[in-house]
Amino acid sequence: MKFPPSVLEEIKARLPVSAVVGKRVRLAKAGREWKGLSPFNAEKTPSFFVNDQKGSFFDFSSGKNGDIFKFVMETEGLSFPEAVEKLASEAGVTLPKVSFEAQAQEEKRKGLHEVVELAARFFEAELQSERGGLARRYLSGRGLEGQARQLFRLGYAPPDRFALRDYLAGKGVGADAMMETGLLVHGEEIAVPYDRFRDRIMFPIHDARGRVIAFGGRAMSADVPAKYLNSPETPLFHKGALLFNHHNARKAAHDSGQVIVVEGYVDVIAMTLAGFPQVVAPLGTALTEDQLALLWRMSGEPVICLDGDKAGRKAAGRAIDLALPMLEPGKSLSFALLPEGQDPDDLARSGGKPAVAEVIGSAKPLVDMLWAREFEASQLDTPERRAAFERRLKEPLSLIRDEVTRRHYRREIDERIGQLFAPAQQERFEGRRQNGFGGGSRGGRGFSRGQDRPPLSLVRPSPQLASSPLLQRRHGENPREAFVLLALASHPDLVMRCADEIAELALDGPAAERFRQALLDAAIDGAFDTEAFGRRLEQTRIAEAQAALLAVTQPAERLKLVQTADPESVFDSIRQALVLHHRARTLHSELKAAERALADEPTEANFAWMKDVKGRLDTIEGTEANPEK
Repeated sequence: MKFPPSVLEEIKARLPVSAVVGKRVRLAKAGREWKGLSPFNAEKTPSFFVNDQKGSFFDFSSGKNGDIFKFVMETEGLSFPEAVEKLASEAGVTLPKVSFEAQAQEEKRKGLHEVVELAARFFEAELQSERGGLARRYLSGRGLEGQARQLFRLGYAPPDRFALRDYLAGKGVGADAMMETGLLVHGEEIAVPYDRFRDRIMFPIHDARGRVIAFGGRAMSADVPAKYLNSPETPLFHKGALLFNHHNARKAAHDSGQVIVVEGYVDVIAMTLAGFPQVVAPLGTALTEDQLALLWRMSGEPVICLDGDKAGRKAAGRAIDLALPMLEPGKSLSFALLPEGQDPDDLARSGGKPAVAEVIGSAKPLVDMLWAREFEASQLDTPERRAAFERRLKEPLSLIRDEVTRRHYRREIDERIGQLFAPAQQERFEGRRQNGFGGGSRGGRGFSRGQDRPPLSLVRPSPQLASSPLLQRRHGENPREAFVLLALASHPDLVMRCADEIAELALDGPAAERFRQALLDAAIDGAFDTEAFGRRLEQTRIAEAQAALLAVTQPAERLKLVQTADPESVFDSIRQALVLHHRARTLHSELKAAERALADEPTEANFAWMKDVKGRLDTIEGTEANPEK
């Protein structure tokens, strides 16, 4: 539903952001703004700010920001139209009526909602009747007693072909409405439409507002073709865009910061009864893009809880392939695999909340599952197979549309591949040194053919090369990165001139990552907010990051960090540092490739390649050591 901009602006004008936010967050005046504790993250020091003049909020702890509509959507799990309707009611703003055709369609939908609600009440009554005795015994055997039946409105469809049809007809519902809601089976070859659901335990499916819009039915008989049967697509029900139990789970997901995805209706109910109300399920199919978008509105990292068998891992693979293109900072998936032979219902009933909590708490991030999927299916005993393994790992990464996320995934996979293969390379080197290449030995040098391979001492990098930070896995901070970020912080007017490049810059140090994010958070609406950045610098983690960067900055470069330094000269130094940074990373990757080639085939050509790359790296290091150059 679209709303005229004038209406949205009128709502904003009548409802200050502080008034809307103040219902959920205790705010205190802070100059021209209000501040309080984040409603999205647990914290002790306020990092949540509201500015009524700008009509927006900003949460430094989570990075979330926006207007009153965004705040209500984030805190209450509402869609945009629902948020507009809620705030319009509070502001006393009358929303404009839609066109006659749209209004007629909406009235028709309301009528269909009433029809489905009548059906739900019929199924509930049938479960409590004499005909529902067997269904009640089955549910009791699964631990689904009174509380579960009431909360999820469980019911029973009797075996008669026309039981529901006749009941609805007695309530004045026409056959067209019954067919349009999917309650009757009809078609050209069917003379008399009949009930779709017969002799089945019924699970009502609700929309986000809690209205019944469809059903899932589990057959009581083992002879029917489909054990589970869902309503067909209707004007009310689009199964790929909905989640079972979404209406109950979204508030619980907001309160817990977590949402759990299981496969079936009974799994959802069992998990809820075990103390995990933030659980949903797709409607009989694999996850869709629309469903994933719904999950990410509830939590930045939904937990996909699957059976630990082959089918569960296959489902995890489908979820990975779906999510990869949509990944972005703060949005991912994690995977909790159950013990083989158990589903969430089994686990919840046998082990209760502690067992479920243990499995959910050990959920693995998406990158681990991506790695495991290829590693477990691969043989790595030859160069060709290792190359194929590496290609299968890296090819899906190109699907990630967000460049920053894609870059970090590539770096993570490169590091894992390097760690996986490096020990094997060392073992092969040691074996060659002791046993000789090809099994023979001449003069104790281990050559198989005269001088066609270099002495082993030449294969190892020199002490100077081995000690270079460019050849080691660095856990500390990079001086070049430190200078660039601190120079920008000292000269805020320069930030917007290279904000995009800084956002995409590949960084090595954790302090650099935190400090970069603080800079970017203050670069909003096409300008750099020095006041906002100043507040970030007061936070302990950012202050510590700044100190760590300053500690590795070269003395000559610190002269350019003072505010009296010429901005253009500083900007030129930043540009030069960025160019050197990109060159060094490219050469660093090339050096790794040269080292791997030399390890697999220690020829003169490969040794010359490694030596050439080292020389170019030494040149860059010399440039960095002389910042005046």
